[in-house]
Amino acid sequence: MKKFKFQLETLLKVTKRKKDDAEMQFAEASRYLEECRAKLQELLREMKEIQEEFAALTSEGKTITIGRIMIYNQFFNWKRTQIEQQQQVILKATQDKQQKLKALMKLMTYLKSIEQLKEKRLNEYNAEVLFEEQKMLDEIGLQLAMRK
Repeated sequence: MKKFKFQLETLLKVTKRKKDDAEMQFAEASRYLEECRAKLQELLREMKEIQEEFAALTSEGKTITIGRIMIYNQFFNWKRTQIEQQQQVILKATQDKQQKLKALMKLMTYLKSIEQLKEKRLNEYNAEVLFEEQKMLDEIGLQLAMRK
């Protein structure tokens, strides 16, 4: 009896490789998203620190010059702009992560269907081998019975 050979073995290997690549891309997108979120948290922390510094400066009762207030105002505007830009980056990174997840899920479903097909073909092959062996045993048994 010939050895079992799955006709789509090459397709299975290629699909597994693509799934591995998709997993790596998804992991990279997840890592990048977490980095972006950490950067946003850092920007928010910096903004809070400067706001507390400004609040402490104004609550001390000292006179503050207009120039100093303008500097703080410019800094607050600049930080807000940075925060808004980082939020946009996070939004894009989230969308990218979702796309990578969708592609990964699609490949995993495709791979699973190929693996199920391989399993089905292997079961059919095993059933055929068993049938052939049983047939040979029956013939041998019949020949032995005829000789006696």
